[in-house]
Amino acid sequence: MSPRAASRLETLGFTPVYDYAAGKADWGSFGLPIEGRRPSATRVGAYMRTDFPACGPDDRMADVRERVRSAGWDTCLVTDRHGVVLGRLGRTALSAEDDVSVAEAMTLGPRTVRPSFELDKGVERMRNQNLTSLPVTHSDGVLVGVIERETAEQALEDSSGLRSEL
Repeated sequence: MSPRAASRLETLGFTPVYDYAAGKADWGSFGLPIEGRRPSATRVGAYMRTDFPACGPDDRMADVRERVRSAGWDTCLVTDRHGVVLGRLGRTALSAEDDVSVAEAMTLGPRTVRPSFELDKGVERMRNQNLTSLPVTHSDGVLVGVIERETAEQALEDSSGLRSEL
């Protein structure tokens, strides 16, 4: 809402009133539909998985390691009690046999992308950094999914085939 509207609501007795100005970029970062030349179907959010393993910093690696392996993943995202991404347990941390806390084993502050991040750029980042997946968060840092490199590459290949047929 505009600052004028927020002020008017305050004078009418509404509290608290916030002036929200994040706009279109924030809309897309929450995975809401995008149209135009690069619609939602060309974005990470259209292909992300939500059935990924997550754990807390106080969890024990022995417990997490077994849970992640049995789920067929090679990474686990570390979140706080609100779901905000704090770290990542990658292949190296999960292959170690140390029984330490997740906080001791995790890599701090992994790079994340928003659901509105362009799929081709996501694939490029995963290739350049030799990642099998990327965490997907809203603009407030809350984890909402994971985009797997294999899935993203296949989606790009499929969309390239469709364009060449037209």
